[in-house]
Amino acid sequence: MFKHIVMWDLRGDTAEEKMQARQLLKHKFESLRGQIPGLLHLEVGVDSSHVGYACDVVLYSEFDSQASLDGYATHPAHLRIREELGDLRVARHQVDYAPD
Repeated sequence: MFKHIVMWDLRGDTAEEKMQARQLLKHKFESLRGQIPGLLHLEVGVDSSHVGYACDVVLYSEFDSQASLDGYATHPAHLRIREELGDLRVARHQVDYAPD
């Protein structure tokens, strides 16, 4: 199994704009369920702490192999979402790993 974790900071001048951005990103990535070969699990969490150093949204996903994770990166459904979200993100952090 391979795990893929991504955290984003999103654009938004007001609390309402930030919340809309968070919900849009959550909805878009959750729509990938059932579309990506080898994607075993996907969840999207929206930060509730509101501390200054927290990211806005986290994606946690599990893949059955490194090849499936690699395929996800170039899958048309994933690329479409990245394009649709455009410059919504301010920062992105990622970790991919195979558990021991």
